[in-house]
Amino acid sequence: MTKNSTSSAPLRVAVLTSSTREGRFSPVVTDWFMRFAARRGDLELDLIDVAAHPLPGVLHSSDPGAAALLDAVSPRLEAADAFVFVTPEYNHSFPAPLKNAIDWHYSQWQAKPVGFVSYGGISGGLRAVEQLRQIFAELHAMTVRDSVSFHMAWEQFGEDGDPVNPQLPEGAGKGMLDQLTWWGHTLRTGRTERPYGA
Repeated sequence: MTKNSTSSAPLRVAVLTSSTREGRFSPVVTDWFMRFAARRGDLELDLIDVAAHPLPGVLHSSDPGAAALLDAVSPRLEAADAFVFVTPEYNHSFPAPLKNAIDWHYSQWQAKPVGFVSYGGISGGLRAVEQLRQIFAELHAMTVRDSVSFHMAWEQFGEDGDPVNPQLPEGAGKGMLDQLTWWGHTLRTGRTERPYGA
């Protein structure tokens, strides 16, 4: 891919939704975000549901079963230019299956931007986001400053799946996606011109 074609191509964004609990609220938040982000027209979205792609808890890639599961996820992470994580807050942190999915990978995260959409009770999932920021710093990824958070999330959506007060999440979402897009294009160009070596 040439420099010009790289800069003009849509940004490939993998959206990972991380809750795996029965009766999870994650699909409501994720479906809203996918509809909202799709309005931009400059993003190519790929939804990866951690619940639909459970990876083994033992990090042993020589296991044929693990290899088959990774084949459904790893190439999509590798192809992504940027990531958005939709996460709840469980016990002041994020879901364990998400950490497992992150730990199975390394180079796929490097020199790429990461954004967050969180939800929960009074904290809106922000404690989960702050912990994820520390992890992605270790993985040489760039987390963008702004995020989207839904406090008391189950009260923030109507029966149609749309936010009852859309101005707030849409404003936050625009800010986050603007930053993600800038970093995504900038880092993609950088990786094309000079491969990243950690």
